[in-house]
Amino acid sequence: MDLSWRNLLDAYSCTECGRCSASCPANETGKLLSPRKIMMSTRDRLEEVGRNINANGEFKDDGKSLLHNYISVEELRACTTCNACVEACPVSISPVEIILEMRRSLIMEESSAPQEWNSMFSNVENNFAPWKFAPDDRDKWVSEIN
Repeated sequence: MDLSWRNLLDAYSCTECGRCSASCPANETGKLLSPRKIMMSTRDRLEEVGRNINANGEFKDDGKSLLHNYISVEELRACTTCNACVEACPVSISPVEIILEMRRSLIMEESSAPQEWNSMFSNVENNFAPWKFAPDDRDKWVSEIN
């Protein structure tokens, strides 16, 4: 429900050519991610929500969501955000935008992130950088070299 109108229109605009998945390094190395499947799953969920609204006059919660029911967390985390899928798309669709929005949802709404990411988030929050050094201690290595 939180994807932008552009993301939803992209799902309908997809020509299903598969160039995005063919150029995806994660897909090529055998990971679960397929940018084409992301677009098809988004379209499938959109169609289902549309049928729900047509039947009920408004959206009635059906207990399903795009994330988890149609697209797995493993798929989202496999994406390296290299943009190869966007570059390969003949109609300029961006599966990466949908992937990033769902990753944001995982982290912001469900507090679900790999442990490595949580350490980095904590460091950014406390030290204003992904490293465990306080801002005042970051340049001490210069004096150690001399």
